[in-house]
Amino acid sequence: MFVDTAIISIRSGKGGKGSAHLLRLKGNAKGGPDGGDGGKGGDIVVVGDPHVDTLIQFGYRPHWFAEDGEAGSRKSCAGKAGSDCVLPVPLGSQIFDADTDELLADITQPGQRALVARGGEGGLGNEHFKSAVHQTPIESTPGGPAIERRLRMELCLIADVGLVGLPNAGKSTFLRATTRAQPKVADYPFTTLAPQLGIADLTDDRRLVIADLPGLIEGASEGHGLGHDFLKHIERTRVIVHVLDAAPADGSDPLDSHRTIRRELAEFSDHLARTREIVVLNKIDLIDPAGRDAHVRDLIARFEVERGVRPLIASGATKEGVRQVLEAAWDLTRRVRGATEATPRQTQR
Repeated sequence: MFVDTAIISIRSGKGGKGSAHLLRLKGNAKGGPDGGDGGKGGDIVVVGDPHVDTLIQFGYRPHWFAEDGEAGSRKSCAGKAGSDCVLPVPLGSQIFDADTDELLADITQPGQRALVARGGEGGLGNEHFKSAVHQTPIESTPGGPAIERRLRMELCLIADVGLVGLPNAGKSTFLRATTRAQPKVADYPFTTLAPQLGIADLTDDRRLVIADLPGLIEGASEGHGLGHDFLKHIERTRVIVHVLDAAPADGSDPLDSHRTIRRELAEFSDHLARTREIVVLNKIDLIDPAGRDAHVRDLIARFEVERGVRPLIASGATKEGVRQVLEAAWDLTRRVRGATEATPRQTQR
């Protein structure tokens, strides 16, 4: 089950209180102070785990606590520090304060750690308060308080290529044709209800991570359907492969479909409006062979004149043209990656 949003409650550990113990020896009932410090409370830490691909565990377990520090004791013994609570999250997770919407962490690298709630400091034992004129202090300090907060976790998939398009444009079939992923494929809209990831191996040293994103509809940028849930995953992809049905059964115009999706991407965020794309006229195997060449030439010419792009042609079902699309996606991804590394982009919300 793919879960990309979760709200949890967390609490770091309280610091242990300092000890106010006085050393008692034979013949000296009131020896010097020997109260130890309290132990530090455990932290709440988020860490990127490449082996985790969903936030489902946080849906089933909404409360997470770190361990409290132990109190100090006599003989200047410090209390044991509380254990940290470590939350493994998928790469691409953004952690927000659920009450203030403050972005606390953006986890993009394996092993990346972020402190989201610090444990309380341990209290001071009475040995810290000894002085020349105050040799038997009984003062000590309590441990620092725990931090409680609610976190909102959002997963935005990190992929080189995001497949977008209207429902039933053939994205899942295309993903099957290019990777070993096995998304559900059927002849009805919204077959894909959650993003699917696959890896396309072009050569031993060239591979693309491809995300099949659920079909978009008009009004997705305003939240129609599951628009916001789908669009947020596209923001992290370097390149968009816009999959269009070359000959829709309902007689609609592929150019209108392209306009619809581009408008929804632009209205959702400026970044998506600027994201580089490759347009693919898919399902060409379903076009009548007698008129296919003329139909495809006309479509390509119209796209060049009216939309300013030259589409590629392909069939996810027969794999015709699939290799050319992958090579084009690799070349564009490599150029975009180089530009991004030269000028880091801040994630837009």
